[in-house]
Amino acid sequence: MKIKYLYQQLLSHFSVIVIAFLLLSLLFSHYVEQFVYDSKTEELATYGETILRDIQADQRNSNRILQSYGHVLNGRDIQYSLFDEKSAIIYSAGIKTPLIELSEKEWHDIKNGETVIVKQDFKRFDEAVTFVLLPYIHNRQFIGGILLTSPIKGSREVVSQMNTYLIVTTFIALAISLLLSWILSTFHVSRIKRLQLATSAVAQGDYSVRIPSSDFDEISELAGDFNGMVEKLDASMDEIENLENRRRQFMADVSHELRTPLTTIRGIIEGLKNNMIPESEKVKGLQLATNETMRLIRLVNENLDYEKIRSNQVTLIKQDIQLVELLGIIKDQLDGVAEERSNEIIVTADPDVLVFADYDRLTQILINITKNSIQFTENGRIYLLGYTSASNCVIEIEDTGIGIDPDDIEKIWSRFYKAIVSRTTNPYGEFGLGLSIVKSLVMMHNGTIDVTSAKGKGTKFILSFPLQNEN
Repeated sequence: MKIKYLYQQLLSHFSVIVIAFLLLSLLFSHYVEQFVYDSKTEELATYGETILRDIQADQRNSNRILQSYGHVLNGRDIQYSLFDEKSAIIYSAGIKTPLIELSEKEWHDIKNGETVIVKQDFKRFDEAVTFVLLPYIHNRQFIGGILLTSPIKGSREVVSQMNTYLIVTTFIALAISLLLSWILSTFHVSRIKRLQLATSAVAQGDYSVRIPSSDFDEISELAGDFNGMVEKLDASMDEIENLENRRRQFMADVSHELRTPLTTIRGIIEGLKNNMIPESEKVKGLQLATNETMRLIRLVNENLDYEKIRSNQVTLIKQDIQLVELLGIIKDQLDGVAEERSNEIIVTADPDVLVFADYDRLTQILINITKNSIQFTENGRIYLLGYTSASNCVIEIEDTGIGIDPDDIEKIWSRFYKAIVSRTTNPYGEFGLGLSIVKSLVMMHNGTIDVTSAKGKGTKFILSFPLQNEN
């Protein structure tokens, strides 16, 4: 059975309030009743003690004293009588009962000089009364006592009136509390309903929904957490969409790049098979097929490298490497490529500068970045600089090329990103995997890589590797 949260809130609040009011009402009613009867019995005991003291002080005028007290107490609706040691009434002021029937315990207590107090008695008198028995002791002997009674109806009226006020007050308080409970429950339910609607919107793909939040209570904190979750989901969906777009572009590029060399290779093979290529062109055709085959191998190797790095299948064998020597090797390998674009590679490093890294992977990093610099530089220079800072070996690769747009700097590390999408015939890094692999390899060395660039002025890559004693 489904019960709305609003009704659950109302039921819980109202139940607690009702139980609390019932308990408080019962306790207060009991307290008032006790207070009224205690006040009455205290009044009766005080009058009784005063009468006995006055009689004992002036025994000759005892009848006059008793009569005068009778007039006074009659106005207060109090009757009294004196009785002897056998409970026979000696003097009575309003009490018509000729004999006081006391229980064995009451007689025992009064004979021992104790006051007997009965707050409510319904049997031994003509009407329900409160009465007090005080012993009369003379020369240490019990010779009788005094009985003072007062009808209960007066006390009961006071208690009844108090209970009436209490009941009316309770109903008013319950009505107010019910109204407040309804208002508070409606307020909280509306906040939860808002969360529910927002959750449904997110489930349907709307990540723009937001809920007002604060530090007021747990629901407000939940709203803040919900907003944070939606923001992350929104960012994740944007990233997924970007990755999907890049993947599609990558697949289109791969399809194009695969189709072109495979078509070329197929054409050359068919020409050789059918003797359609002149003898003088066969060597050139075979060289072209070789170049296209190497191009396909580079594509496969780049993808394999990236997947190995991402799945932690690459093991680094670190050693101290003389940086100037390694940079010289990079220069020698890429001078030919640089000359094709009228570029010059310049190496600057002290012979004592050492870098603690895996030789093969560091070579892969430097070649990839240097090729990237050559690719986007024409009639310029590429600087390879190495030096040691306080706790790191720093390598800078700077070019005087076309630079990178500021909006694209953070994107160059993405797996399928290409700074110039239309350049699908670049010989190096044409599939957008090179810099992604570079960054992963640098991070595996516990190093950092940063890039600064100015549009039309060039780009600088700064690599920092911890020294051996820092690992």
